[in-house]
Amino acid sequence: MPNTSQEYDAVIEECKALFIKKMSDYGPAWRILRLPSLTDQIFIKAQRIRQLQENSVRKVDEGERSEFIGIINYCIMALIQLELGVVENPDLNTKEATMLYDKHISKTKELMLNKNHDYGEAWRDMRISSLTDLILQKLLRVKQIEDNKGKTLVSEGIDANYQDMINYAVFAMIHMN
Repeated sequence: MPNTSQEYDAVIEECKALFIKKMSDYGPAWRILRLPSLTDQIFIKAQRIRQLQENSVRKVDEGERSEFIGIINYCIMALIQLELGVVENPDLNTKEATMLYDKHISKTKELMLNKNHDYGEAWRDMRISSLTDLILQKLLRVKQIEDNKGKTLVSEGIDANYQDMINYAVFAMIHMN
């Protein structure tokens, strides 16, 4: 019987390792990005995954896995931006950014475990293409909320949508394993 918590942690370990390496290469340059810019980066990644799933010919030698990692890491950046706000000059070192990464992944994993309990691991019977479509749907919701200046009448906020996108991307990567 698969252990979702352990599988989740293994995927996040892979994503976090890349996040830390990119922090070493580029520093926290992403701290200047406004939320719509991060949302658009996630959208590009999800759109590319969908194209890869639909097209038989690939002209760039990167697959879906690296794009799902990008979605997870950009969503974490967005959650950090929601918490700290956008800055004019990058202001985090790798240790601080990693602590924030861990904090938001912990909350997101807790949400996944609660939903997973209630839904009975239904995601295990889903196709990766369906998870991609759900990520794209969440992105369209986030864009609408952003256009509404963050206001919602009855819906969950932007943070919950980013968390759901992380969890869908993790599920997709678990399926790929």
